[in-house]
Amino acid sequence: MRVDARGLTFEVRTGGPEDGEPVLLLHGFPQHSGEWDDVVPALHAAGLRTYAPDQRGYSPDARPAAVEAYRIPELVADAAALLDALGLTSAHLVGHDWGAIVAWGLAAAHPARVRTLTAVSVPHPAAMGHALATDPRQKARSSYIALFCKPGKAEKVLLALRATALRRMLGGVGDAARVARYADPMREPGALTAALNWYRAMTGADMKAVGPVAVPTTFVWSDRDIAIGRTAAEACATHVTGDYLFRTVTGVTHWIPDEAPGPLAEAILARVGR
Repeated sequence: MRVDARGLTFEVRTGGPEDGEPVLLLHGFPQHSGEWDDVVPALHAAGLRTYAPDQRGYSPDARPAAVEAYRIPELVADAAALLDALGLTSAHLVGHDWGAIVAWGLAAAHPARVRTLTAVSVPHPAAMGHALATDPRQKARSSYIALFCKPGKAEKVLLALRATALRRMLGGVGDAARVARYADPMREPGALTAALNWYRAMTGADMKAVGPVAVPTTFVWSDRDIAIGRTAAEACATHVTGDYLFRTVTGVTHWIPDEAPGPLAEAILARVGR
């Protein structure tokens, strides 16, 4: 379905019983709402209604040109506006990768809108800040961001030779068809630039502005994640004041929704109370 919010039009995948408790699912980079396809069947079977938008920059009709339009407060405001447009006072919230950052921001700023939070792969921004300041290995893991923040160069590197580098980055999601499912949309004019603008608009001030989270929260991390190390993952607990659970999925890389949809669905359902 197409949903209008904040002067933009978002593509939103919906499913499950129409009267079920709502779950808003926020994808990460460089994927789209389809990353939840293997997770939602278990949620639907448990009676939940799911809404998975292609977020700002990923929906073709929600792709502003200015880098500043992709700052974290704008992304958080989109999520809140989508809830409004869908007629939802509140929802269970699930976010992976950049979607997790948006989810942390929404839960911190608007706790009344978030029934529960399940953050996947990326911990609270303050936990990331702690790891970057204290753990040289996390600095090394995050070094790719410097390339992503270089307009033109990042696009050239990632899209060269039919997006070889982008496909290699996505290698953990599964077979070639699954890789192509995410890589091919990024080859459309303007799509990768819009997705990279999330990185280019990121500021330390915006990250620090995300406060503690008081809603019931589960953080799901995988021990083979090359982007997020254990220091950041374990520091996450410090920034949640509500009921908190840390789950580790073993033998899995960064792409948890694709690689381990069953364990992830179990973690979501346990947090939701199903």
